[in-house]
Order: sequence, then structure tokens, then C-alpha cells
Amino acid sequence: MMPFAEEDIPLKWIFQQDNDPKHTSRVAKEWLRVNGIEVMDWPAQSPDLNPIENLWEDVKKAVWNDKPKNNNELWTVVQQAWQNIPLKRCQSLLDSMKRRC
Repeated sequence: MMPFAEEDIPLKWIFQQDNDPKHTSRVAKEWLRVNGIEVMDWPAQSPDLNPIENLWEDVKKAVWNDKPKNNNELWTVVQQAWQNIPLKRCQSLLDSMKRRC
């Protein structure tokens, strides 16, 4: 994460993550603190504030509709579903953030 962020995001940035227990553990918080990473406060159970959740639902629907029979088929369906998400869908979700907040 750090090399990418430092190289591709030259301005000051704040890291956003959900409140999964792995992310909020003492070890994780300490690592973020030691590495000087500022983390955005984020409410628990807030899928309406997280557009990626809408995209995961799109992928889940594709998996449900395709009904893969093994792990290889599942991986293929997930990759295809993700790649087939229209850019317009992503832009629409981003545009909706003003209403969500």
C-alpha cells in the first residue's frame, strides 16, 4: 500500500477502511500509527457509504446467475463479472455519494 500511495498520490491522503475486526485490531492500529498512516473515522455497518458494496452485489448476482460448478469456474465468473462492470455504473455510484452522506 505505502509504495503505491507515495508514488501515485503525491498529495496528503487519508486511508479509509471498514470496521472489520482485522482492521481495528490493536496490531493493525499500531502498524498504521507507526507507519504514519492517517485513517478516516468510519461508522460501523455503513454499506450505504461504501459504493464498493454495490459492485460486490453485482458480482454476487453474476455468480448466482451463472452457478459455477467448481472453484475454477467461480474464479472465472468473478473475474468476468468484475471486468464487465460498466464505467458508467462506477461513475453513477461515485456521483451518488453526495446523497448518501
